[in-house]
Amino acid sequence: MKQYLKLDEWSIIEEGFDSHSHEISESIFSIGNGYMGQRANFEEQYSGTSLQGSYMAGVYYPDKTRVGWWKNGYPEYFAKVLNSTNWIGIDVDIDGTPLDLSQCIVKDFVRELNMKEGVLSRSFTAVLEDGRELKVTSVRFVSIVRHEIGAIRYSITPMNFTGTITLTPYLDGDVKNKDSNYDEKFWLEVFKEAGKGNAALTVKTKKLDFHVTSVMTYEVSKNGEKLELGAEQIEKEKYVGNVVHVQAGEGEEITIFKYVANVTSRDHGLGQLVDKAREVLDQAVQAGFGELEREQKAAWGDKWKESDIVIEGDVAAQQAIRFNIFQLNQTYSGEDDRLNIGPKGFTGEKYGGSTYWDTEAYCLPFYLSTADASISRNLLIYRYKHLEKAKENAKKLGFTKGALYPMVTMNGEECHNEWEITFEEIHRNGAIAYAIYNYVNYTGDTSYLAQYGLEVLAEISRFWEQRVNYAASKDKYVMLGVTGPNEYENNVNNNWYTNRIASWTMEYTLEVLKELEQNQPERYAELVSKLKLKDEETAKWQDIISKMYYPEDAERGIFLQQDGFLDKELLPVKDLDPSHLPLNQKWSWDRILRSVYIKQADVLQGLFFLGDRYDLETKKRNFDFYEPFTVHESSLSPCVHSILACELGYQEKAYEMYLRTARLDLDNYNNDTEDGCHTTSMAGTWMSVVHGFGGLKVKDGALHLNPFIPGHWSSFSFKVMFRGARFNVKVTDQEVVILNETDIPAVLNVGGQEYSIEGMGEVRASRSVEVTS
Repeated sequence: MKQYLKLDEWSIIEEGFDSHSHEISESIFSIGNGYMGQRANFEEQYSGTSLQGSYMAGVYYPDKTRVGWWKNGYPEYFAKVLNSTNWIGIDVDIDGTPLDLSQCIVKDFVRELNMKEGVLSRSFTAVLEDGRELKVTSVRFVSIVRHEIGAIRYSITPMNFTGTITLTPYLDGDVKNKDSNYDEKFWLEVFKEAGKGNAALTVKTKKLDFHVTSVMTYEVSKNGEKLELGAEQIEKEKYVGNVVHVQAGEGEEITIFKYVANVTSRDHGLGQLVDKAREVLDQAVQAGFGELEREQKAAWGDKWKESDIVIEGDVAAQQAIRFNIFQLNQTYSGEDDRLNIGPKGFTGEKYGGSTYWDTEAYCLPFYLSTADASISRNLLIYRYKHLEKAKENAKKLGFTKGALYPMVTMNGEECHNEWEITFEEIHRNGAIAYAIYNYVNYTGDTSYLAQYGLEVLAEISRFWEQRVNYAASKDKYVMLGVTGPNEYENNVNNNWYTNRIASWTMEYTLEVLKELEQNQPERYAELVSKLKLKDEETAKWQDIISKMYYPEDAERGIFLQQDGFLDKELLPVKDLDPSHLPLNQKWSWDRILRSVYIKQADVLQGLFFLGDRYDLETKKRNFDFYEPFTVHESSLSPCVHSILACELGYQEKAYEMYLRTARLDLDNYNNDTEDGCHTTSMAGTWMSVVHGFGGLKVKDGALHLNPFIPGHWSSFSFKVMFRGARFNVKVTDQEVVILNETDIPAVLNVGGQEYSIEGMGEVRASRSVEVTS
C-alpha cells in the first residue's frame, strides 16, 4: 500500500509526477457519465507505460474462449468491453521536439480530479533536453448533461523561449485492449474524413457490428484571442487529424479547445451516425467551453444534493467516501435499461467490463437510496430482459426448466469459462431474487412484481427445484457440488448460504404468488397461464423449503459454511506468518482450496441479506467464528463485515473494515488499481456508512435508523431518498438530527422510537448505543 495522493475533502490530488504510479493514477482519475468513460491518459503523447482506455457503454466484443479442457456447457465466448477510439489526443511539438513526459524533466506536476464539479485538470512545467521550459495546463470532462460530448481546454506557455508550437488534435481508432489475444485488434474502419478544423471517424467491431462515430472540432487562441489558422489534414488507417502551427513568444499562452461527439449504433441508425454526431457537436460548440463547464458543475451539484456523505474529523474517510460516490454516479445513470454496471466501471478492462452478481448484491442499495426509484427499477428490468437467455443457460447445463442467470454477461448469456464459476457458483441466482425483494421492500412498488418480478422469481425457483436432490438418509434436500461466495473453496456440498438463499427464494416466490392471487386475481391468472405453473410445482417448492438441509455445529451454535468445514485446520489469519499473505499471490491454488481461509463473507453474506430472520446472538456467534479466518482478498468482503460489526457494536472492527473498503483504490490495498477501480465494491463502501454506521433498514414499510458514530469522527451525515422524500441524517455523539428536504411527510423509527416528520420538517433524537470492544 502506498498513499501518494494528497488528502482533500472534495478532490483527488497528485503532486509530482512518478511514472511508476502513472497507471494507478490513470485508473483513479478516470471520468465518465454513464454513457462513456475515459481513463486519465495524457492528451499529449506519452511513451512510458500506460493503459489507454476510452470506453463506450454497451459496446463489447465476444472474444474466443475455447480451450483444450472444454466441457459441455461451457460458454462459447468471453465478452469484453472494448477500448474504443482515442478522442482526447492532442500531439504537441516544440520546434521539432515532441512533448513527452517520459522524455523530459517534469516540474510542478499537479493532477486534480474535482469531484464536486466533475472536472479533471492537470498542470506541469516541462524542461526539454536543450533547457527550454514550457508550462502546460489542461482541463477536461465528459458532460453529464450532454452525454455524447467530451471537451478539453489545453494550454501551452513558453517560459524562456520563442518558437513554433505544432498542435495535432486527432481521432485514433487503431487501438487494442490490454488483454487481447496475440495483440489482436477488434475494430475495422468504416468512414473517415478530415477537413479544416474538423475530422470524423467511424469504426465498427469485427463481430456484432457495433459502430462508433467520433467527430471533433477545435479552436485555437493566443492570450485569449481566437486565431484564424490554416491546417493540414492527416488521414491514416483508422486515424484522422489536423496539424496547426502557432508562433509563440515567451510568456504567450496558446490554448486549444477540443470538442468531440461520440455516438454509437446502439442509439442511432447506421446512416445517421455522422450527421447525428455533427449535430450534437455543433450544439456543444455553440454553447462554448465555459458554458459546458458551468452546466457540468451545476449538474454535479444536483447529484451531490441527493447522494453526499459528510464526515467531520476524518479527512481520509471523507475523501474516500466521496470518491466512491463520485465513481458510482459517473458509472451508471440509470437512463438506459439495456446497461448495467461492470466491476471496473469505465476505469479499466479487467473482468471484461461485464455484469456480475455485484450489481444486485452491492450496487442496488446505493441507487435505491440516492436516486429516483426508476433508476434501480431499470437495473431489475435489465435482468428481466435477459430471462430467456437465463433459461437457455439452464438448459445448456442439462436442466429441463428454470433459469440460471449468468455469473458474467453482457447480453444475458454466460461468458465465463472457469468451471467452478460457470457450473457451481449458482448462488448468483439468489442475488437476483433478493434484489427484487429489496427493491419492492424499499420502494413499495408492488406493481413491479405483477409486471416483471414474478416471472423471474418463478423461473429461478424452478431452477432450485431441480438443482437440489433428496437425500433419503437425511430425509432432507441437499445441494451438491457448488461454490459459495467464498471462492477459496470449490465443489463443496451443502454450502449453507447457497442452500439458504435457494430456500428463501422459493419462500418469497410463494409469498408473491399468494399476494397476487388475493389482490390482482386477473393478473395472477394471466401469469400462471403464461408460466404454465402447476400446483405440484408449488407443492414441491414448499416441500423443499420444509426439508432443506442446513449444516450447523450445535456445540458452537454456528452455521457451517459447508459439510466438512470443521475438518480443516482452524488456524486464524493472525497466527499465519505475514509473509504468506496475500494468499492468492503466495500460495498454490491447491493449498488455498484445502485451507480454512475465507476470501469474503459467505455465511455472513446470508446473515446480512436475511438479517431479519436471525437474532443478534446468532449473528455474533457466526461473526466471531468466521471473521478470524477471513483474509478479505475480495474487494467485496470488508463492507459486509463492517455492516455486521456495526450491528454487533464492534466499533473498532467496523471502522477498520470501513477504511479498508473505502480507500481500497486510493491507497492501492490490493496492489491492482492500475487495472481499474473496484467500482462495485464502492457501493459496499456507501453501504458501510448508511447501512452500517447509520443502521438503516426498512421494516413494515417504514425507514428504521439505529446509528452510532466511530470514535474517529466528530459527526457524519448522509442523504437517503425513501418513497419520494429525501432526508438528511446527521449523527453526532449526542443526537441524531433528521431534516426532511421535501414536502412529503413520513414516519421514521430512530433507535427503536417512532417519529413523525412533516414536509420540510426536522426530528431530533437522543442517541445511546452500546459499544462492544
